[in-house]
Amino acid sequence: MVFGFLRGEFIDVIDWTDDTRDTMVWRFERQGNAIKYGAKLTVREGQAAVFIHEGQLADTFGPGLYQLETNNLPILTTLQHWDHGFSSPFKSEIYFISTTRFNDQKWGTKNPIMCRDPEFGPVRLRAFGTYSMRVSDPALFLKEIVGTDGEFTADEVSDQIRNVIAQQFSQIIAKAGIPVLDMAGNTGDLGKLVATAINPTIAGYGLTLPEFYIENISLPEEVEKALDKRTSVGIAGDLNKYMQFSAAEAMGKGGSGGDAMTAGIGAAMGMQMAQNMAQSMNPNTGPWGAAPQSAGAPPPPPPPPAARAWHIAANGATTGPFAEADLAAMVTAGTLTRASTVWSEGMEGWKPAAETDLARLFRTTPPPPPPGA
Repeated sequence: MVFGFLRGEFIDVIDWTDDTRDTMVWRFERQGNAIKYGAKLTVREGQAAVFIHEGQLADTFGPGLYQLETNNLPILTTLQHWDHGFSSPFKSEIYFISTTRFNDQKWGTKNPIMCRDPEFGPVRLRAFGTYSMRVSDPALFLKEIVGTDGEFTADEVSDQIRNVIAQQFSQIIAKAGIPVLDMAGNTGDLGKLVATAINPTIAGYGLTLPEFYIENISLPEEVEKALDKRTSVGIAGDLNKYMQFSAAEAMGKGGSGGDAMTAGIGAAMGMQMAQNMAQSMNPNTGPWGAAPQSAGAPPPPPPPPAARAWHIAANGATTGPFAEADLAAMVTAGTLTRASTVWSEGMEGWKPAAETDLARLFRTTPPPPPPGA
């Protein structure tokens, strides 16, 4: 740092350069010497200089080169009651404040945030990210945060800002109603909501946050492991096909000789495991249903097919459904003939009964006698 340079008894040049990259405020050390009337004050870009006289904030200077005289120290002149100018030295504390951005500041939730997820129910979330900060009101920042600290760094205010961020983030994430699995795609919008919510509080410190980022929102480790297992099952899909694929893949890597034999055994074992797993998950043969049949018992017969239902169209109206036994009785009674129009599920349209599966009913029933017989 360049503290200035002394000529004789009084300070002639007042300036500050800093290469620490984390110093926000530095007090110009007078070392018991007064500031000479007419001294040169250099304020560089990204800086501001604040004069404190007898404990009161006097003047604030932005970037530029100033000669400290009555015309550019109006407030200090009033405090000193020098109505007609002055030429004697005066004693004031001068604070240089960096107004550049302080980037890559870290934030995170110290404790998990309880939220209600529509799919998983109550969950605990953690989050972390980065932000940048900058002094927007040097006088307010000096009065509210720095006080009389002769050298103030970004670390001294970052803890307070992190607390403000964590509080607002907890409230916003709890009210957002965004499912946990969709939060990764909404970190940008959530970051804007958090930045908007904390701006009034941060502005009260004389600061602003030009950038705010949410890098990650995570679940507890045990919940993440459960989700990984759930994802693995979803990827496997049909366990039978999955095991067959694994066995085939092992065979493809087998090579020749002993490796090929080992791969073949592994493939056979994989196929057998797949069949066993498929049978165990069958509700009719596994532990969730009836006990499986013994090795020597024959399989049960299949259930009989459902009876086919028929409809009859006559005189612009339809009747039915009728079972085939009912139709056989109609054929015997003569109310159903070969020319009767019928329909059943699976047919493209209405057809004469003699052109359908009902034709066999007419083979067992003699046709009506010829006229005059």
